[in-house]
Amino acid sequence: MRKFEGKKIVLATHNEGKLREIRDLIGPLGIDVVSAGELGLPEPAENGTTFEENAATKADAASMATGLVALSDDSGLVVDALDGDPGVYTADWAETEDGTRDFDLAMKKVEDALQAKAVSDPKERTGRFVSVLCMRWPDGHREFFRGEAEGHLTWPPRGTSGFGYDPVFVPNGFDTTFGEMTAEEKHGWKPGDKTALSHRARAFKFFAETCLGV
Repeated sequence: MRKFEGKKIVLATHNEGKLREIRDLIGPLGIDVVSAGELGLPEPAENGTTFEENAATKADAASMATGLVALSDDSGLVVDALDGDPGVYTADWAETEDGTRDFDLAMKKVEDALQAKAVSDPKERTGRFVSVLCMRWPDGHREFFRGEAEGHLTWPPRGTSGFGYDPVFVPNGFDTTFGEMTAEEKHGWKPGDKTALSHRARAFKFFAETCLGV
């Protein structure tokens, strides 16, 4: 496992929600973060069939374009009753005809697919959010960090916090959706904490402990 000893990384994302959460997590560690979106870098085509492949694609593009160590996140919602969909196509389910993304539409697509299979019992509506972080050095070396948050899908959506599919996901052990939680409740983590709740915070905890040594 290669340690990161620098003070600046480029976060390979154009997603404001991801940027906000990663900055919340990495800020206390004294590392400066600039995003690919802020630098005006183009978004690479994500043609992978796994979260790891797509995370590597994004990290490679950002690192090669800037000469910096890059950190990427590829994440998505995996629904058991839908045979793992939307999975790596989580963002694609939100795409509209004009090329924008509408996650209200995406959440409705998931619910319609569950209703088409007559899946209404919470015990049958299980799934998980998955996050894979990839850190990529300019010499091509990569490290991967995976986090998962188990839960079930609810309907209708609840809460306006977070982003994406957060309002329909209830993590195990809670009665509230990610969309009803504050940022601190959802992904708050700091060095020394034994646990983290969200998929991204769990992946980041793994990254921080193994790659940053905190």
